[in-house]
Amino acid sequence: MGPEVLSDILFDLPTVEDQNLIVGFEKSDDASVYKLTDEIAMIQTLDFFTPMVEDPYIFGQIAATNSLSDVYAMGGTPKTAMNIVCFPKKMDISILGEILKGGAQKVVEAGAVLSGGHSIHDPEIKYGLSVTGIAHPDKILKNHGCQSGDILIYTKKLGTGIISTANKANLASQESIDESIRYMTLLNKYAGEIIINYPITACTDITGFGFLGHAFEMAKGSEKTLIFEKDFIPFIKNADQYAKDFMITTGGQQNRNFVRNNIKFDNTPLWLQEILFDPQTSGGLLFSVSPDILPTLLKDFQNKNIEFYVVGSVEDKQNKYLIVR
Repeated sequence: MGPEVLSDILFDLPTVEDQNLIVGFEKSDDASVYKLTDEIAMIQTLDFFTPMVEDPYIFGQIAATNSLSDVYAMGGTPKTAMNIVCFPKKMDISILGEILKGGAQKVVEAGAVLSGGHSIHDPEIKYGLSVTGIAHPDKILKNHGCQSGDILIYTKKLGTGIISTANKANLASQESIDESIRYMTLLNKYAGEIIINYPITACTDITGFGFLGHAFEMAKGSEKTLIFEKDFIPFIKNADQYAKDFMITTGGQQNRNFVRNNIKFDNTPLWLQEILFDPQTSGGLLFSVSPDILPTLLKDFQNKNIEFYVVGSVEDKQNKYLIVR
């Protein structure tokens, strides 16, 4: 569902005050966080969707990677996962077996335990996970809290939705498809294990609302303006060409409509705008950090051979929450 629809619905839900609920849905954060003890907070999230690749095993990997991501975005460690399955009654059940194997492999890689799940018959395949993780209550990463002067860093390349659209039209190169799958199956565990050791001011993972949709939530929650440098935006090979050929998604246009009144584009080509609005499947972590920390942090990323991209900075609130220049 589009972010503007969800925001209207969630606004009117009844709530119960609980001082141990550290993060709920009021800030559109990536997962809920509930304090169990002074040392342990429980992180809960769930996600599922329909296949975007033909190979069922790879689809299972992608869906599980995406579901686990929110725990890393909150600064936590996944501990248990449960399968969510919708599967057609008349389809070959071995396909479901491959999906579940792919998902289970990523749960194992995350260091978590697959502890059960729930399945129903449905005309269309859908798969994902409900994930529980833990973190210290004082070290939770939220999607707001950016400080003026912070540097913005992103950990994957953009364009998975555009590549998927081009692939469905048989126009995507195998190189682009392979690169897209590599990012969609890459756990944010490895970047998350680095940033949890630093005073990160805000963090979110980039998924269905696109890069600018999630960035807007970060900016609005922080009451800051995020500045993105168009020449620094990383994208998957050929995503620019496919965007120029209008291999774009309905979700991307919903994201544009959601953010359009809160963003200023300064000589930003339309194809790059489409990449920035493109819904991402299992995208990377976008986070803000003081420039004083940046050299040590980036050295840590380099030493562990983990990708990172400096994409912008944070400034005092201006008349727009987002600026791409």
